[in-house]
Amino acid sequence: MSEFAGRAAEKLRKQNCLATELLVFMHTSPYRPGAQCSRSVVVPLRRPTDDTLALANAAADGMRYMYVPGFRFIKAGVILVDLQPASLLQRELDLEPEETLEVPRDRSRLMVAMDAINGRYGKGTVHPAATGKAGPQRVWGMKQERRTPQYTTRLEDVPMVRA
Repeated sequence: MSEFAGRAAEKLRKQNCLATELLVFMHTSPYRPGAQCSRSVVVPLRRPTDDTLALANAAADGMRYMYVPGFRFIKAGVILVDLQPASLLQRELDLEPEETLEVPRDRSRLMVAMDAINGRYGKGTVHPAATGKAGPQRVWGMKQERRTPQYTTRLEDVPMVRA
């Protein structure tokens, strides 16, 4: 989930947007015999954000909330909900007492640096520790063998016709 949330956060920053909610989902294979499980939960975020760490924490919280032991889940993911432009950030009123008020850390410079390093040295060079990297070998990776070709955005995917 941290991997999915991190990639979604990177896309948010590229589009200069913020998310106010995160939908986390997972399900078992409908083709396997036995009991099936399909669950999803919307995790509201206290403040709209494009922060990788905040979105990864929210995704992990959603997974912990809806995980059911004993099932073999084959698909999981995150969907960012209620996107808004970063330039139109609406603040909240500070109605809580000063000593209980949690002051959010501004990690925008960290996220810019993270994107710059990943842009220069390749995706996944800098990432949250929860994304599943152990040493130089990746323990887990997304399956993308059956991804739809991107005919309109990648020149390599345009079919070539020869006569």
